[in-house]
Amino acid sequence: MDVTPFQQARILAEALPYMQRYDEAIVVVKYGGHAMGEEHLARGFARDIVLLEQTAINPIVVHGGGPQIEAMLKKVGVQSQYAAGLRITDEKTLEIVEMVLAGSINKQMVGYINEAGGKAVGLCGKDGNMVIARKLTRTVIDPDSAIEQVVDLGFVGEPDKVDTTVLLQILGRELIPVLAPVAAAPHGGTYNVNADTFAGAIAGALKAKRLLLLTDVPGVLDRSKKLVKDLSVDDARRLIADGTISGGMIPKVETCIDAIDHGVEGVVILDGKVPHAVLLELFTELGAGTLIHR
Repeated sequence: MDVTPFQQARILAEALPYMQRYDEAIVVVKYGGHAMGEEHLARGFARDIVLLEQTAINPIVVHGGGPQIEAMLKKVGVQSQYAAGLRITDEKTLEIVEMVLAGSINKQMVGYINEAGGKAVGLCGKDGNMVIARKLTRTVIDPDSAIEQVVDLGFVGEPDKVDTTVLLQILGRELIPVLAPVAAAPHGGTYNVNADTFAGAIAGALKAKRLLLLTDVPGVLDRSKKLVKDLSVDDARRLIADGTISGGMIPKVETCIDAIDHGVEGVVILDGKVPHAVLLELFTELGAGTLIHR
C-alpha cells in the first residue's frame, strides 16, 4: 500500500508528542541474537536506532548472540552443556563466547548502524570496568530425588557493579553505544552475562526512561494467550505467583522488576521480529508489547 505525502506528513505530526516525551531521554534496547540472524531485520532495526538518535533520544543497544555462539561452538567442535536452562561456560566455551559477542556480532551491529548514517561505538562490559560481575550459581530441584542441587555454571556471572563513566562520556555526542554482554570478574578474568540481565543493569545504573527487551514473543500473555498491554510491578508478581507468567518469561519479568526497582521508569517486553517494533512502542499511542511500570 502506497502512502501519500499527506499521510506521511500526518504520521510525522502525530509522532511529535511522543518524540517530545523522550527528548534527551536514555532508552536501552536489548536486541536478541535470533532477530540478528536475519539481515533485513537487523538492518531495519539499525535504521530505527539511528532515527531515535536523530530525534534527540539517547539509545544504547545491548545485543545477545545465543544462536551465533551455538553455530561457532559447533564449527570448532566444542560441545555445549546446559543446566537449569543456562549454558555451562567452561574456559573453551568462554573463549568462543567472548570472540563472538564482543567481536563478530558486536562489529556487525556497529556496521549496520554506521551504514544507516549513525555513529556507533562497539564496547563490552569490560571496557572501562563498565560492568563487574559476580559468579552466578543456580539451585535446581533434582526430578528423581526432589533434592535441591546447586549447579556450577562455570564462567557465567551476574552484574554486581556498574560504572557509567564511559557511557556518560559517549551519550549526548551523537554516538550510539553498542554493548556486548561480557563483563569483568572482580579479580581479573571474564564472565558471560545473560543479555537481558546485562541490559537491565545498564538501564538501572543510568536511570533510563525506558528499557526495551526485544524477544521472539509479543510480550506477556494472559491465560487465554492474549497480550497484556500494561502491568504494574505488583500485577507482574501476582501473575508469576499464580503461574500465568511461566517458563523463560519469569526471568525476563524479574529483570524488568529489578530494573524498575533501580530507577528505570518503564520496561517493555516486545517482539523484535515485528518490523519497526521500537518505533511503534515509543512513537505511537498503541505501543507494541507489554509495558511494566511502578
